[in-house]
Amino acid sequence: MVEVLHMTDPGCPWAWSASPAHAVLRWRYGDGLRWRHVMIGLTERAEQYEQRGYTPKMLALGQRRFHRYGMPFAPVVKRRMAATAPACRAVVATRLRFPERELEALRALQCAQFTTRSLLDERIDIEAALARVDGLDPALIVAALEDPEVVAAYEEDRAIARSAVGTPAEVQGRAAQTDGPVRFTAPSLVFSRGEQRFVAGGFQPVEAYDVLLAHLAPDLARREPATGIAEIMAAFPDGLFTAEVAAVMAPHLTPPDVAAAEAALIEASAQGSCVRIGAGNSALWRPPGDRAARLGPRQATTTA
Repeated sequence: MVEVLHMTDPGCPWAWSASPAHAVLRWRYGDGLRWRHVMIGLTERAEQYEQRGYTPKMLALGQRRFHRYGMPFAPVVKRRMAATAPACRAVVATRLRFPERELEALRALQCAQFTTRSLLDERIDIEAALARVDGLDPALIVAALEDPEVVAAYEEDRAIARSAVGTPAEVQGRAAQTDGPVRFTAPSLVFSRGEQRFVAGGFQPVEAYDVLLAHLAPDLARREPATGIAEIMAAFPDGLFTAEVAAVMAPHLTPPDVAAAEAALIEASAQGSCVRIGAGNSALWRPPGDRAARLGPRQATTTA
């Protein structure tokens, strides 16, 4: 077993764009990796972004640089800047109340941030995003955002994320200092086993993770790339986005073929093996079922 400390924030486009590489890790190593998701809390107040010169138009235009990584984006100009702390606390509250749904809560908030007009500090938007997560009570999560237990756990996350001074992440220029201590940038991964600890700071290609894991745990079982959509849907019942499917299917050291993956997904959907749910300029593909069917129209209305 390898412990993975995943430092991230639902408002970071680099973290969203690293999703295909992380999907490969989940596919390749499965239960051999034990993940802990740590919320960075990029901003506590929207004014922090404004003071740094960010504007909604700038963020919408900036999304174009991330298109090459394949995750869905919709260049909508939001009505104002938003802090990420409330959404981070929503992920923490999910960890405490529904721990098995934490990752999907994070992904739902990321998708809302980058493919809709949702604001990460609006309770109604947070609840709407979490409503797409199976087995989660979104109203309960939103009601718990200010609970002392949730706030304390969130502050613990923030402290862990702000311990990057002197680490390889700082040496490699993958750390930042925006609100005090030097912090890890999203989506930093720290792999540990026993006394050994390897840091992959910020955005990294999947090969970087692979090298670190090969040194840390050469005995870790590895699964070969997926060859069919059915096995992917079985392994990821909450679904994957098109670029993630392409990454999971890509042979070692071969760039993912998003077009080929999309063609295979379309073929599978025609056979009833998966369901397409539009998201930004791409789609989420889920196993067939009532829940997946209900998500489609709702997602389409929010990405307009």
